[in-house]
Amino acid sequence: MNTPRPATDDTLTVLYDGGCPLCRREIAHVQGLAERQGGAALCFVDISQTADPALQAEQQRLLARFHVQKADGSRLQGAAAFAAMWDRLPGWRWLARMSRWPGMLWLLERAYNGFLTVRPALQSLARRLEPVNDTATTKTDPTAGSGWSEHLIRELRSDHAGETGAVEIYRGIAAVARRRGNAKLLAFAERHGATESEHLRLIEAWLPPAQRSRLLGPWRLAGWLTGALPALAGPRAVYGTIAAVETFVDHHYQQQIDHIRQHGGPPGLLELLLQCQADECHHRDEAASLAGQTPWPLKLWCRVVGSGSAAAVVLARRV
Repeated sequence: MNTPRPATDDTLTVLYDGGCPLCRREIAHVQGLAERQGGAALCFVDISQTADPALQAEQQRLLARFHVQKADGSRLQGAAAFAAMWDRLPGWRWLARMSRWPGMLWLLERAYNGFLTVRPALQSLARRLEPVNDTATTKTDPTAGSGWSEHLIRELRSDHAGETGAVEIYRGIAAVARRRGNAKLLAFAERHGATESEHLRLIEAWLPPAQRSRLLGPWRLAGWLTGALPALAGPRAVYGTIAAVETFVDHHYQQQIDHIRQHGGPPGLLELLLQCQADECHHRDEAASLAGQTPWPLKLWCRVVGSGSAAAVVLARRV
């Protein structure tokens, strides 16, 4: 599918494979962000369906790797192409800035090459898991009703994965606090964990199993470790970690709230997201007040946690 935009001197054309279910999901999300941004200067061309003779002549090469084309006709591919696209998107520019760190683009390129080796298997899995668009699906799948878009389904999938991880974060904290006999930290973990469990229950009522992330096992493990490891270092590390995680979650929910307010959505979803966001902000503020001054090793750890959370959201949207 092509999305035309008024021509500008810095328009970046995203060349993507519309025949790939992974690519379709990711590009649909990117298009939603670009539309909300307004001035992102991005346009999108589906190489698998293009009628442009020049692109058709290079179709197989362009389908093999991700490419973007600059206004002057030059192209970037692989990690460099992703970084150029990220730089145009709200909420992703931090990743573009990170790619400019010494050696980071090289690492991202190696990671992308590794993804390409497993891409065919992931594509096959994604095709098998794609819901059938028929009357039976509409009756049993709430996301098939009015007001739903592919963008919202992906966002709710990432919310479900995030809340799954959040439940495990507090379980990891509780496990260490219980072993060490820290009643205050244990009470903190159990109280906040109960709220996250309720969030998970509410989101599961909206998102049917067929639409959920297929990586819930890794999200649970990553969440438990994100809670248990700082708990081993002490309560301040726990509170700093929670403040960092909840700061990211607040921004993540706000992006979805802004999208629904601008583009609309199914009745009741906005209220759910506002409720979850308010709870997460309360967790953030309480943890930040308990953490006090943050030493530099904890600041570094919190940056890692924030970056990991963002990467997990990107992956959960796709798989």
